[in-house]
Amino acid sequence: MLLGTLLLAGCSVPGASIGTDSGGSATAPGLAEPGTVNPGTIDPGTEPGVSDEALDTRAFQDGSTGEITSTQRDVITTGMVSITADDPIASVQDAVTITEQAGGRIDSRTENPATDNQPASANLTLRIPSDELDRTLAELKQLGTVNFVSLNASDITQQTQDLDARITSLKTSVERLLALMVEATTTADLIAVENALSERQSELEGLQAQRDYLSDQVDFSTLTLELYSTGTVDPGTPDDFWDAVAAGWNALVSALGTAIVGIGFALPWLLALGLVAAIVYLVIWLARKRHTAA
Repeated sequence: MLLGTLLLAGCSVPGASIGTDSGGSATAPGLAEPGTVNPGTIDPGTEPGVSDEALDTRAFQDGSTGEITSTQRDVITTGMVSITADDPIASVQDAVTITEQAGGRIDSRTENPATDNQPASANLTLRIPSDELDRTLAELKQLGTVNFVSLNASDITQQTQDLDARITSLKTSVERLLALMVEATTTADLIAVENALSERQSELEGLQAQRDYLSDQVDFSTLTLELYSTGTVDPGTPDDFWDAVAAGWNALVSALGTAIVGIGFALPWLLALGLVAAIVYLVIWLARKRHTAA
């Protein structure tokens, strides 16, 4: 009986149904039911392994829905440079020449020649093309000993974009008002349109002036150059032992010189106070002497 059962099982038909639903339809392993999509199948018109988001991004880059553009950043660069030179007044003209050769300009210039009470110095405000700033700064450093350099960059891209959008909107509004002015049929309508047009044009001119100013600040970096005479600016921190000894000796000599100057300044006052004290003491001594004699 066991052998017969095994023989009957071996005679089963290949491909027989594994499971049957209520309608009697069979589903073979690895096959999906009718009307469904098997995992891993590809719909017509799509690419394998590419999601809808990737297709949308690709279409955006290809230009079907738009075009990806990179916006240039608007950055205002300002800075300050302090230089010690043998002759600050002569170095001013060198700085002017360097700036003009770079395509820049001088916005302000102050020269203080040497006198008995103060050493020579100068101060300049330089406007240098932004793409020439590094090269021009390197040339300016050759005028003498650099005390310090400070640069600051400010990104105003959002501000300029907002201004551009407002300017475009106002230009459109002005064009519409000009068209309405031509179509005005009554005096009241004409006056109303003229008033609105004057207001829009005034606002537009103000925004354009602001935009021009920001464009100038972006195109030309502002650099303040300070020139001092040798010995008027404290030297930097010494790098080795002997430099430290020399710096200490110079500080001692400077302190003694300052003390001597202070003593010389106070000496007349001390003499005057001593004279007054001597007179008071003499008056008191004479009064006591007369009192004792009486």
